[in-house]
Amino acid sequence: MSAAATDALKKVPLFAGLDDRELENIGSVMRERRYQAGDTVTQEGAGGVGFFVVEEGEADVTVGSDPKGSIGPGDYFGEIALLTDSIRTATITARTDMLCYGMTAWEFRPLVESNSTLAWKLLTAMAEKLG
Repeated sequence: MSAAATDALKKVPLFAGLDDRELENIGSVMRERRYQAGDTVTQEGAGGVGFFVVEEGEADVTVGSDPKGSIGPGDYFGEIALLTDSIRTATITARTDMLCYGMTAWEFRPLVESNSTLAWKLLTAMAEKLG
């Protein structure tokens, strides 16, 4: 499965600066997650421990009761949860069946702690996203 997760990571702008080996390291800890149409993928206000990349399917994003758009293949969510214990800032509801690849902060942390180059590239990418 790590090859499929690695391929999904290649589509994510957050990881664009990483080389194949770095992507493979991250992909190796990612796990397949499937959701059925109508499932709540994340709930606003709930604890967030995972980061996900959407491989297949679509979902609606809401904050409060306000629609904020949708996500689909190549999109990702939960990147802040890799770094903090913050709560989810939006509800994501599967519009169609979905295939995602996900990892938790406790799976991600050892990767960046043991690889300063990887950590720097991700830090730079996150800063650019926020800026």
